[in-house]
Amino acid sequence: MFQIRWLWQNTDKKHRVIFIIAMVFSAVTSAALLINPFLTSILVDEVIVAKDTKLLLPVLSGILVVQVLRQGLRYAMVMMLESSSQKTVYNIRSKLFTNLQYQEIRFFDTHRTGDLMTRMTGDREWCRHCMAFISYSVVDSLVMFVSTLIFFFFINWKLTLILAAVAPLLLKVTRDYSKIIRPQFIEMRERLSEMNTAAQENIAGNRVVKAFSREEYECGKFREKNRNFRDSNLHINKLWLKHFPVIEGLANFMTLATVFLGGFFIIQKQLTPGELTIFTSLSWALANPMRNLGTLINDIQRFFSCASKVIEIFYARPLITDREDAADHPEPKGHIEFKNVSFSFNNTKVLENISFEVKEGETLGIIGPTGSGKTTIVNLLARLYDVDSGEILLDGCNIRMWKLQQLRGAIGTATQDVFLFSDTVDGNIAFGNQGLTEEEVRDFARRAAADGFINKMPEGYETIIGERGVGLSGGQKQRIALARALATRPAVLVLDDTTSALDNETEKYIQQQLAELPFKCTRIIISQRVSSVKDADQIIVLENGRITEKGKHEDLIRRRGYYCETYALQNDLPVDFEAAKAGCE
Repeated sequence: MFQIRWLWQNTDKKHRVIFIIAMVFSAVTSAALLINPFLTSILVDEVIVAKDTKLLLPVLSGILVVQVLRQGLRYAMVMMLESSSQKTVYNIRSKLFTNLQYQEIRFFDTHRTGDLMTRMTGDREWCRHCMAFISYSVVDSLVMFVSTLIFFFFINWKLTLILAAVAPLLLKVTRDYSKIIRPQFIEMRERLSEMNTAAQENIAGNRVVKAFSREEYECGKFREKNRNFRDSNLHINKLWLKHFPVIEGLANFMTLATVFLGGFFIIQKQLTPGELTIFTSLSWALANPMRNLGTLINDIQRFFSCASKVIEIFYARPLITDREDAADHPEPKGHIEFKNVSFSFNNTKVLENISFEVKEGETLGIIGPTGSGKTTIVNLLARLYDVDSGEILLDGCNIRMWKLQQLRGAIGTATQDVFLFSDTVDGNIAFGNQGLTEEEVRDFARRAAADGFINKMPEGYETIIGERGVGLSGGQKQRIALARALATRPAVLVLDDTTSALDNETEKYIQQQLAELPFKCTRIIISQRVSSVKDADQIIVLENGRITEKGKHEDLIRRRGYYCETYALQNDLPVDFEAAKAGCE
């Protein structure tokens, strides 16, 4: 029942009132079903059997008026339920998306994109379905069954008790079915998530699939997920079909009992033809709720399983948040200091005892083999993750004491793995700073060596970039990403292998532009190329999560370590490392 309470909590006061009125209309229109059979019984007994036409027009007029009013109320009920359910789902959808925006990176490390999309769409839609359909179906069935039973009881209690004897048997069957079916819906929901995840990953990685001619493999993988989802659906349907004959048989028993026993009671003069008409015309009002019970249980159990998945991310809270006593830093300077920082991910040591200092306006170069923890350093600086031990200072203040928005706003990042939005070139560059003028956008694009190819595009800066920058080369995407980072005028500029897809000439141009920026900033350059970091004020070499070398380019060359070896290899010095070290000097 927690899921229903949660749904109600996300309905505002206005739409709660609308929903309640709709439920009242549902109850009234269900109870109103009794009126026309009652008028029909009068028509049979007082007009047809008695052969008296005085009541013919009043009764027929009454039947017509009741039907029109009932249909009018049903229409209003459906419209109100749609209004309240859509507004509630709008609230949930907005809160879900907002909550996802502020989740930490660990959350997305552990939740698959396809699964999150399933929760945001299909699972969330079942919340709307509960308010718009399941709710009034339950009220309809309950009011219809109870009111008809009471009505029958006042007409002929003996026949009513015989018909009502079916109810306990039906409740027993449905209770057993409910216990069996709920875990099956949870299982089916997981299979749906896996199938959607497989489809999402394939669509996102379609270029890789085509490059390696793995279409058949991907089709086979999706068929397996599709088959698992189908089998789970079939299993649920088979369970329902096992219980359906019992439920349907008990419901049909009422109709048969009404005909045979009703005739018997007429012969015994305990029932009039008109009263039998009421029983025969309303026997479905007892049978249908029983028939619908299985379907309603299916829908309710599916709602419970889907709503639970939505609630899981609805109430997910990030561990990395602003402290209540966080200090205000309206004008960050860019003085960075790492003090004995260690960090683990999934029980694997990534960084150990990292210490260095970068003063305001200086440039730090970070180099090292793949997997040594280079990118992790800037992720920790932006508090995408929190350190296990040690501390990170920005402008002399522990970053835990910074407000996240100010901290991350002070850091402009351009990475090798570029993500561009389906927007104009102008919109992508100004993404982090919406107040930029057109001239400023062009200036930052020029500094990133992007202005030339942008002007050659069909609509220049107003050209719409495809999803993830499709249609652009790797180097073009990197240059737009660099312009986007520069446009925020950050106190700390992070370039994480930003020039990996660029030629040497373009790289030199960008390095020159970075040295002549119109604002002062501290720069962190992460690269596999020595040419990208050699002019830095300080260079650190990371190996296996530790700093093994630190100093300027000339200092590291003289040490004849990893940095010297890398420099030799990249400058066509002898491959033999001992000879290469000598050549470095």
